[in-house]
Amino acid sequence: MTTETTAAPVAKRVPTERTHHGDTVIDEYAWLADKDDPDTIGYLTAENAYTEQTTARLGLLRETLFNETKRRTKETDLSVPTRKNGHWYYTRTVEGEQYGIHCRRSVQDGETAPPMPEDGAPLDGEEILLDGNALAQGHDFFSLGTFDVSPDGRWLAYSTDFAGDERFTLRVKDLSTGEVLADEVPDTFYGSAWSADGSTLFYLTVDESWRPYRVWRHTVGTAADADEIVYQEDDERFWVGVGLTRSENFVVIDSHSKVTSEVRVIPASNPSGAPAVIAPRRQGVEYSIEHHGHRFLILHNDGAEDFALAYTSADAPGDWVPMIEHTPGTRLEAVDAFANHLVVSLRTAGLTGIRVLPVGSTESYDIDFPEPLYNVGLDSNPEYQTTSVRLHYASLTTPDSVYDYDLVTREMVLRKRKPVLGAFDPAGYEQHRDWAFADDGTRVPISLVCRAGTPRDGSAPCVLYGYGSYEASMDPWFSIPRLSLLDRGVVFAVAHVRGGGELGRRWYETGKLLSKKNTFTDFVATARHLVKAGWTSADRLVARGGSAGGLLMGAVANIAPDAFAGIVAQVPFVDPLNSILDPSLPLTVTEWEEWGNPLADPEVYAYMKSYSPYENVSAQDYPPILAVTSLNDTRVLYHEPAKWVARLRAVAPQGSYLLKTEMGAGHGGPSGRYDSWKEEAFVAAWILDRLGVAA
Repeated sequence: MTTETTAAPVAKRVPTERTHHGDTVIDEYAWLADKDDPDTIGYLTAENAYTEQTTARLGLLRETLFNETKRRTKETDLSVPTRKNGHWYYTRTVEGEQYGIHCRRSVQDGETAPPMPEDGAPLDGEEILLDGNALAQGHDFFSLGTFDVSPDGRWLAYSTDFAGDERFTLRVKDLSTGEVLADEVPDTFYGSAWSADGSTLFYLTVDESWRPYRVWRHTVGTAADADEIVYQEDDERFWVGVGLTRSENFVVIDSHSKVTSEVRVIPASNPSGAPAVIAPRRQGVEYSIEHHGHRFLILHNDGAEDFALAYTSADAPGDWVPMIEHTPGTRLEAVDAFANHLVVSLRTAGLTGIRVLPVGSTESYDIDFPEPLYNVGLDSNPEYQTTSVRLHYASLTTPDSVYDYDLVTREMVLRKRKPVLGAFDPAGYEQHRDWAFADDGTRVPISLVCRAGTPRDGSAPCVLYGYGSYEASMDPWFSIPRLSLLDRGVVFAVAHVRGGGELGRRWYETGKLLSKKNTFTDFVATARHLVKAGWTSADRLVARGGSAGGLLMGAVANIAPDAFAGIVAQVPFVDPLNSILDPSLPLTVTEWEEWGNPLADPEVYAYMKSYSPYENVSAQDYPPILAVTSLNDTRVLYHEPAKWVARLRAVAPQGSYLLKTEMGAGHGGPSGRYDSWKEEAFVAAWILDRLGVAA
């Protein structure tokens, strides 16, 4: 391996044999999976140096893009305060500081709406609960996992990660004194729940494969070694979550695989009680619960592909009584219970929506929204006894907006729209819904945003984004950094490919397992359509995706390299077969119901091998590729893009391939807001360069 930065690094080759189902493969770069090997760190460091040298000419553009984001952002700002049990809870940001400051203030007499200072200044009587900047001092990375105030408002459970590996240390703070207790639990996971009296805290830990599998009971003021295991999930396909119902009456323990669920509850007033099962797991049946008075609401897919809503007794759970019947094409995604109303989050025709069911009435109604493309959902709504709900709304042209919606009068009040400083005018941009036809005739939706008046003659540069896995929907979202691209004439498009959830459960089912290739061909069909429809041309089109969307990027690079002028793959899952073959790796066993089990099934093995980006690198002309990863990522391990770039260089050496590794971060990249803006500016500058757009 050379360490000179005047030429691209060349990874050493160490043949490692892999044999499954009679198929023997030699992997020459498997050694890169050993993080403790000095050659591994040496190679990643050399790649970083090469990437920095190669892109150094873009330094001024990167600085310009960073400053544009900074100038457009209100750096000292305040979230809309949320009311709970006599307090307003909110987060502040301060100019020059990387992280948020979590605060609360007592509700004043007669105060019915949240106070909203225009300058983002602290509220009078503010109490700082947690300052992320103080916690992050001396650390290159900082992430907050759990942030959970007890029902009586006295205790704060919070957890911190300073490496990016999502293994958090849990602590308890006495908000009445400001003292952080000696209680300290290392290696915990996201999620927690308090007992009704605040004496007991429930939390999660992971197994060696990073799977959350144990729920623990901790008594405040005692040592962690006295904690008790409340529940342990032994089926390696299942993850466990824990939380408190909005009514604060039940602690909920949720076990779920990709296709099956099982829920247990413990009365919050009896934290030492044993968990009771709501309904035993049945393979392929998913359900979730919400407490509402004398009943548990059940959102489920038992005989209902796009889910239905039912209820069962809270005292003696049993039969499920229908409330909302299954309607094919209308995907019910969540139900939120309030004292006198139920609110259902759903999606239909590729758009999100909100349905309100007044308690005691057979009439329900959907809330209307004006734009043709948008994303709406419930925001923070911790209070059970309320007649209004907090909504979050955004589109490709409308900044993130917070509304309070009155469930009785149906009045909607805008509490805050994310400020965009400078000369931003939403009317200067336009958004569109278009459709491409896949090879099998399936219509694939596309969301687009561009400057008003952008020509449709093929001359406009374009970025095409995609994901397409886990039923995750890439609903329209607003981005301040994206404005820097749009203002330079770039069209931004999202391909809503199969494997996502935009068009319901069937859209997901036809883009997973042995139908996974639909995700890739849908994306290529979208790229071809954008060219045919005059939105752009192939030599002015860059593809972008991350994580499972990085798998999409690697796959389309192999099957349609001529369709793109460049490809950005962030924390990309580009070596899926080798990873899914190794059950000792984080998440592997839980992923078998998404991708298939190539260890046990030769058909799955052959199918995954046929699309794995790493396995299918060939001696063809690839577009320039930028791969970005993180050394401490526990979801997509750093060695996947490292191996991929090494093989690309060896097999197709005429191409341009860059690998950038964050040496102290995790799956989400840099943690501070300024650092994340710099990372985005780095990627955006590379994209603009590939598109031939002047700075």
